[in-house]
Amino acid sequence: MQEIIQFQGVSYIYNQGREDEVLALEDVTLKVEEGEFLVVLGHNGSGKSTLARLINALLIPSRGRVIVDNLSTDNPQSLWKIRQNAGMVFQNPDNQIVGTTVEDDVAFGPENLGLPSKIIRERVDEALKRVGIPELAKRPPHFLSGGQKQKVAIAAVISMRPRCLVLDEPTALLDPEGRLEVLQTVKELNENENISVVYITHFMEEAVTADRIVVMEQGRIVMEGSPRKIFPQVEKLRELGLDVPQVTELALLLRKEQGFHELPEDILETEELVNYLCSSR
Repeated sequence: MQEIIQFQGVSYIYNQGREDEVLALEDVTLKVEEGEFLVVLGHNGSGKSTLARLINALLIPSRGRVIVDNLSTDNPQSLWKIRQNAGMVFQNPDNQIVGTTVEDDVAFGPENLGLPSKIIRERVDEALKRVGIPELAKRPPHFLSGGQKQKVAIAAVISMRPRCLVLDEPTALLDPEGRLEVLQTVKELNENENISVVYITHFMEEAVTADRIVVMEQGRIVMEGSPRKIFPQVEKLRELGLDVPQVTELALLLRKEQGFHELPEDILETEELVNYLCSSR
């Protein structure tokens, strides 16, 4: 399968050359395949957001190279194309919304591409439909819920026809209902449109459906694998300051009880646990 993103021995230093310089990313090598849903985990300061901004060329590596769709982010002539191919969605949607109505905001990117009005109209309608909010086209964004605003931010990126979505803790400011709405939207775009996703989160339940998880600590990748490989390593995750999905922790507690020693270690969803308990009665 083709690789959409490559990190080749990448390090990034904030305030490089100054007394207060900080090594935020150190010798990171990572590949993201086309159509993959990759979740990045790590506590605050682990390097997650720096990694996201390097993909979108908001930051340029201090050492190494980042390749996005065969374009190197250190080439100034490639920056516009890279940012079109790797759309970025931030934690606070209010920081990305620029239009007075939802459709104006979604049209902003295509307009900057210099596309004809007819094409812009088609892209706006398509993007709003793809994220499930066509009925909000005429609404002012400041009247929307947090989850709806984040969908508008995603639609604005989708209207640029990206090959990859990079989402930096997009649900951190949302309530549980809003978090679910945004995650479902991103999953549908990944599965139905084959858009690659790099999804940064600190909600473990959001990582359960990933194709692959990367765990970061002090600017390095310290764990990597499928959710069923990563989450059973409860003690190691806790040492890194991370939690595990509640159902995984419940399964761990049950395995310590008499009669549940055969309970599988890689249970990730409530339905799995309930089905096992019912079948073992």
